[in-house]
Amino acid sequence: MTVESVNPETRTEPAGPAPELREPPVAGGGVPLLGHGWRLARDPLAFMSQLRDHGDIVRIKLGPKTVYAVTSPDLTGALALSPDYHIAGPLWESLEGLLGKEGVATANGPLHRRQRRTIQPAFRLGAIPAYGPIMEEEAHALAERWRPGQTVDATSESFRVAVRVAARCLLRGQYMDERAERLCVALATVFRGMYRRMVVPLGPLYRLPLPANRAFNDALADLHRLVDEIVAERRASGQKPDDLLTALLEAKDDNGDPIGEQEIHDQVVAILTPGSETIASTIMWLLQALADHPEHADRIRDEVEAVTGGRPVAFEDVRGLTHTNNVIMEAMRLRPAVWVLTRRAVTATELGGYRIPAGADIIYSPYAIQRDPKSYADNLEFDPDRWLPERAANVPKYAMKPFSVGNRKCPSDHFSMAQLTLITAALATKYRFEQVAGSNDAVRVGITLRPHDLLVRPVAR
Repeated sequence: MTVESVNPETRTEPAGPAPELREPPVAGGGVPLLGHGWRLARDPLAFMSQLRDHGDIVRIKLGPKTVYAVTSPDLTGALALSPDYHIAGPLWESLEGLLGKEGVATANGPLHRRQRRTIQPAFRLGAIPAYGPIMEEEAHALAERWRPGQTVDATSESFRVAVRVAARCLLRGQYMDERAERLCVALATVFRGMYRRMVVPLGPLYRLPLPANRAFNDALADLHRLVDEIVAERRASGQKPDDLLTALLEAKDDNGDPIGEQEIHDQVVAILTPGSETIASTIMWLLQALADHPEHADRIRDEVEAVTGGRPVAFEDVRGLTHTNNVIMEAMRLRPAVWVLTRRAVTATELGGYRIPAGADIIYSPYAIQRDPKSYADNLEFDPDRWLPERAANVPKYAMKPFSVGNRKCPSDHFSMAQLTLITAALATKYRFEQVAGSNDAVRVGITLRPHDLLVRPVAR
């Protein structure tokens, strides 16, 4: 399966017999039993980035499994758009323990299509303005809660605002800080444990009563208890606000019957956890960017003042904040929250001229794709102006898709960009930022990427 076969209008038939399919090369550096898993665990970002040197598709070993790593933008686009590949593989198998098997994030086929239809109205472009006042309130409350000169723990504060926006907009509940803290603590433990289970698949060892395993299981249980509380409170209230939770409670399956309790539970988990985790991680990287690149923070402040005339930034201003948007895009390019994705071939097929057997697991890294020097000049430089229209036109089509493409495209892309823009604008208008002693902005790799322990000090403008 190639990009051309996904887009038939651009396909040209070969003049002669089809070329014989090739076997992808095998990456070097594997070890007995673990294969390449030890390298992926030790320095995953460097490992995934170096695979491009061996070809567009490379075979690697994760424990006993052979996995096909895709390294080029056009083939990751073909992979995401082709019906020959489903959501599956080591990443999704590990995530099923968190997201369940009946949520939109992990479902495939007819179930996934029905679930998309259920949740899509909450995220359609015309629905986003209704969330504007809540996003504004949370962005400005965050800026007001911080005090000049006081150290801000970027991890807890970013999670808190991400969870509150998601809960207040999509679940219409009173989401107390205590629950936000519970979610932050649980997610940090759960996502670390799931990453280890993905790259070093030693299943029986993870069932032993070791301290790390007990902490993982306790955190996972608390997360699911939290979701049950949210659903139970809505049912008990008898209220039916126009939100995503109401849509789930009233949704019907293909037979016209109410969807099951497990599906409702899994869908709420899928709403709260991946979205909050990825948005929170992005906010952390934006705070790092504002601290490390004060010239762009100043440009955001100037842009906001020019658009608003000095009043507090509002949802209606989002479209006019082009440099703010470009800073967010560049932060997501260099530090994507979702750094690795997997698929599984549902039939024997081909990709880029290589043979892909049925059942094969495929892995690719948006982090590596978005830092490829073949796609970006000065690829490691933080340069928001690369997203100006005249320069962005030179970026390969699938070299920057932070919300994915096709039927797996994140339905909340406009929702996410709106809240990120408002939060960034509100913070950069009120403060400059600097990292403080003890801050560690090195990349912490789990299911998502975030700084190890980012500590910033807001300085009043």
